Amino acid sequence: MSDVIQLLPDSVANQIAAGEVIQRPASVIKELVENSIDAGASQIKIILRDAGKTLIQVVDNGSGMSDTDARLAFERHATSKIRQAADLFELHTMGFRGEALPSIAAVAQIDLLTMRRDCQIGSHLQIEGSKFISQTPEACQPGTNLAVKNLFFNFPARRKFLKKDVIELGHITREFERLALVNPQVEFELWHNDVTLYQLLPGTLRERIKGLFGKAIDKTIIPVATETPLVKISGFVSLPEHARKRNPQQFFFVNGRNMRHPYFHKAVVSCYESLISPEHQPNYFLNFEVDPQSIDVNIHPTKSEIKFENEQPIWQILAAAVREALGKFNAAPTIDFDTEDAPEIPVFNPEAVTNPGLEIDSDYNPFDVGTPSPHGTAKSKNDGQSTLGASAMNSAFAGTNIRAGHLNDWDRLYNDFQTVSSKPSAAPSPESFLTDETDLPASINASAMNSFTEIDAMPHSGGLQQLANRYLVTPGNDTLIIIDRYRAQVKVLFERFIKLSGNSLGESQQVMFGDVLELSPARHAILEQISEDVRTLGYDLEITRQDEQSNSFTCEIKAIPAVLGNADPSEALLKIIDDAEDGTGDTHAQMRRRLALSLAKSAALKAGQVMPAAEAEQLLADLFALPDPNYTPDNNLIITTITIAELNRRF
Repeated sequence: MSDVIQLLPDSVANQIAAGEVIQRPASVIKELVENSIDAGASQIKIILRDAGKTLIQVVDNGSGMSDTDARLAFERHATSKIRQAADLFELHTMGFRGEALPSIAAVAQIDLLTMRRDCQIGSHLQIEGSKFISQTPEACQPGTNLAVKNLFFNFPARRKFLKKDVIELGHITREFERLALVNPQVEFELWHNDVTLYQLLPGTLRERIKGLFGKAIDKTIIPVATETPLVKISGFVSLPEHARKRNPQQFFFVNGRNMRHPYFHKAVVSCYESLISPEHQPNYFLNFEVDPQSIDVNIHPTKSEIKFENEQPIWQILAAAVREALGKFNAAPTIDFDTEDAPEIPVFNPEAVTNPGLEIDSDYNPFDVGTPSPHGTAKSKNDGQSTLGASAMNSAFAGTNIRAGHLNDWDRLYNDFQTVSSKPSAAPSPESFLTDETDLPASINASAMNSFTEIDAMPHSGGLQQLANRYLVTPGNDTLIIIDRYRAQVKVLFERFIKLSGNSLGESQQVMFGDVLELSPARHAILEQISEDVRTLGYDLEITRQDEQSNSFTCEIKAIPAVLGNADPSEALLKIIDDAEDGTGDTHAQMRRRLALSLAKSAALKAGQVMPAAEAEQLLADLFALPDPNYTPDNNLIITTITIAELNRRF
């Protein structure tokens, strides 16, 4: 029997490694930019086309490479970062595996221009799918210019699974934010389809945060700083009132490297437990400086998961530092015992209060016509005013001759009182006694009490009741139907939005003084991608750049979808942008469904808010007119039922 184990060709091994290292265009940008930073670059320019699918180009002014280094850099496990195993515990560079460039070359077309600062001519190298094409001398600027073209061109299935451009661009901007935040001393530029998204000058961390997320964030963050023999922590956290319900800006860095650390995240969140609601999250930008020997970054190819030798002590130090920052800036509640300039609070004096009393004529008989009028006999000790006017009493009992003990005609006492309704009242039916809201719901009539089988399968619109401003309750055929009001409205509004033609506008409502939003470059880029779909839903937006030096954009809302009602149009728009960034799917129809669902959730009345009875009736009719009223577009249950058998078991 012949041997069956053999070494894989380098091209196959590179493609296997690429599956772990290179997942999408954002992964390529991360690896290339980290190489530029390791090369000592102070200026890095990133050029994208079609969200990195067609072109990813990184240009830097770093140290560059010689002809030999340029060729060797695309071999597996070839690196300039480490020499021996002991170096893994003294890492001061971003990369060290020697897998990034060969993995990228295995799934793309590479065009490299590079030159060292001490050389007169550079090198031009071309590789296609791990296959070496050519290497020629060529004049170029010092540094490295590396273009990655047609990512996954030799893996059609892998390329097909890439998401829509707007989604991939969202991943790229998030990766760019991490790289730019951890390297505020480096000048960055990000271009997409010949449009400048970011232009960041070197500066402090605070300036870098403003450049990435807009000037408005500067007023919402406070500094954190502490230094111990174990760790040095610096950065910023947000004030409690500026915590975000969705997409918070949360960044951890250790020794200049981005990391994910759920354990430390809990330490920060625990400091806000009594300051913000559970569904909100604080923003934070925190950097840790520790001894490289006390951490292990060699856990995952992405190098974003890091193990700490002293996790628990660092947790306590981090929590104490954040609490100190919140307390220092009066962000945490404190007790102030200083009474100077405090308003005077009156002291309760029980002697100044007199209890009210009544004087009653014990000889007065209201059924005796001969008894003197009680007018003026029942008085309050406080004001001396009569509690019952003589005219009211005289009119009520005028013409009566009823004596005590002869009350057969008692109802004549009320002949002169006017009824509330102007219409003549008919004789009460048995069903009318069941409509008292204090006793039973109006939806349960006499026949329903005797037999639920006589109720139609379609819910009775007249029997609709609202429970806790959240649920709609109505009888059905041998059942009690309970409907989640919010989800029902989401379903109805979604179907309404979906019916809009792709080329026509949804019904819009002009606003006199529209909201003005400040958009980060990332959100602006996403909004540009979905602008036509947003316009179709009924929005009319005017987007301008704040100034040539600023990376922020202003978005003025001139018209809103008419169906929004009382919903906040700004919050609805931001939710649409965030959902578009996080969504999945490639087709235009899928994108429109996500936008329609996002707008429907924003426009729907939230639980706890009051819905008029007429609107609830119409909502019920619209819901049951749909072909599938049971589930929302994101598969949440709308309707549930309680059968007669279940009710009988409760009694």
